Amino acid sequence: MGSEMEPLLRAWSYFRRRKFQLCADLCTQMLEKSPYDQAAWILKARALTEMVYIDEIDVDHEGIAEMILDENAIAQVPRPGTSLKLPGTNQAGGPSQAIRPITQAGRPITGFLRPSTQSGRPGTMEQAIRTPRTAYTARPITSSSGRFVRLGTASMLTSPDGPFINLSRLNLTKYSQKPKLAKALFEYIFHHENDIKMALDLASLSTEHSQYKDWWWKVQIGKCYYRLGMYREAEKQFKSALKQQEMVDTFLYLAKVYIILDQPVTALNLFKQGLDKFPGEVTLLCGIARIYEEMNNSSSVAEYYKEVLKQDNTHVEAIACIGSNHFYSDQPEIALRFYRRLLQMGVYNCQLFNNLGLCCFYAQQYDMTLTSFERALSLAENEEEAADVWYNLGHIAVARALLQTASSLAPHMYEPHFNFATISDKIGDLQRSYVAAQKSEAAFPEHVDTQHLIKQLKQHFAMI
Repeated sequence: MGSEMEPLLRAWSYFRRRKFQLCADLCTQMLEKSPYDQAAWILKARALTEMVYIDEIDVDHEGIAEMILDENAIAQVPRPGTSLKLPGTNQAGGPSQAIRPITQAGRPITGFLRPSTQSGRPGTMEQAIRTPRTAYTARPITSSSGRFVRLGTASMLTSPDGPFINLSRLNLTKYSQKPKLAKALFEYIFHHENDIKMALDLASLSTEHSQYKDWWWKVQIGKCYYRLGMYREAEKQFKSALKQQEMVDTFLYLAKVYIILDQPVTALNLFKQGLDKFPGEVTLLCGIARIYEEMNNSSSVAEYYKEVLKQDNTHVEAIACIGSNHFYSDQPEIALRFYRRLLQMGVYNCQLFNNLGLCCFYAQQYDMTLTSFERALSLAENEEEAADVWYNLGHIAVARALLQTASSLAPHMYEPHFNFATISDKIGDLQRSYVAAQKSEAAFPEHVDTQHLIKQLKQHFAMI
């Protein structure tokens, strides 16, 4: 008996230690000897699922296809502070791009890149297509489903002899009557095989078998509807699940639905309702802070991130965002303390040293400024990051050559073009100044200083 159990215990030990490939290989050997071993079958399904598992709560890419085919009507002229999508409405409570810069993806620069903000939110189809393909943080995604299909196909390399489970031959009704098997199978189909339609069928049969009393299945049906773009149906399922069992994850899933339907106020109320049930829950506090940040309500952002730090004083996102808020509130010395804290925690990247360099400069700690920027340049992984550092160096050293480097690396940023135009104007190179000013205007048409400079240059040219 002991020798029979030993491989299964070893496989389970591998699974607990997150050595999923070793666990799956051992389960495969066990299934070759006894194909109907349910324990080995479930363990292998779970190991394969964990290898490609993505937390659905955080990752959310709205691609071009979703944007064009979106049938969810939103108000054409929403009240200020009630929409995240339409330009202008989110500027109600915060500084403009001239004061607080944003990335080319439309995300305010916070010093912290979140998974859900990587693709940005292109306002128009034209803007989405024109987004540079080389940018790591703003690539236009053809469709969110396309990304998941790629993950699914890569994952099949784990079984060279063909798929582990032949989905077309499954009798879903039979599995739905065995809850433990059904849950492992659902996660395998949803995450590993990415067959959302079949996962939905299994979840529907299982929830029927449980007489609609199992909240877990309702959440899974909601996840399937969300992935299929049926947001109102997903909302009903999540609400029903919350009535049966209040869980933090369900609050987060439902808030995601409201955010994609462009109802930030409803999402905020939901998060606050969640905080009544789960006081001090970090993920709910972060959710509120992120919505306020997209709505440019900087005072509320700082307030909620401070609440996060009371619960978890090593929360990187909260530290980075509070530091950023202090910097843009003309308190670089306080911002410096937050960024130094990140450095002490072991965060070591280009963005952090870039922010440290800026804080040191504005806090008049000049001895550390250039050292921080040099470190940032050595850690820059792409042109976008290098451009940010060169721009700051150019701003500090007022060096024309550095600004030219920045504008060539990142032509979509208005700041290097404008500063290059200003310097060229001061040294009398009017032609170059005019060309750079036009580039700045193309990148950010509402920038008042650029418009003044162009008007001034035109007057110069008229006099010549």
